[in-house]
Amino acid sequence: QLQLAESGGGLVRPGGSLRLSCAASGLFRNYYAIGWFRQAPGKEREEVSCAPYLNNATFYADSVKGRFTISRDEAKKTVYLQMNSLKPEDTAVYYCAAPKSSWCTSPFEYWGQGTQVTVSS
Repeated sequence: QLQLAESGGGLVRPGGSLRLSCAASGLFRNYYAIGWFRQAPGKEREEVSCAPYLNNATFYADSVKGRFTISRDEAKKTVYLQMNSLKPEDTAVYYCAAPKSSWCTSPFEYWGQGTQVTVSS
């Protein structure tokens, strides 16, 4: 089995920053892509960002471009999502997910449990 565990969520004021972490274990392979998704109450799940193997062709949703940065630490099998200039509309449960391939266009088969991010004054 492959396990993904998110951490780093919390409550932050508008304009603040948070860094989410996604630690992979089990049958994770370093060449798997890793993506971040979010789901706000009453809304559909949205793909926020994805880092394919070697970080080529990294994806960002238009809503987070210029504010969020995804990065990978292969030695730690951890993917980070640095979130700056946070807005109330960024409030959601954030999930990391992985396909069994190096590409972000493949179906995401493995999911973490999620971490809550709340942006509020």
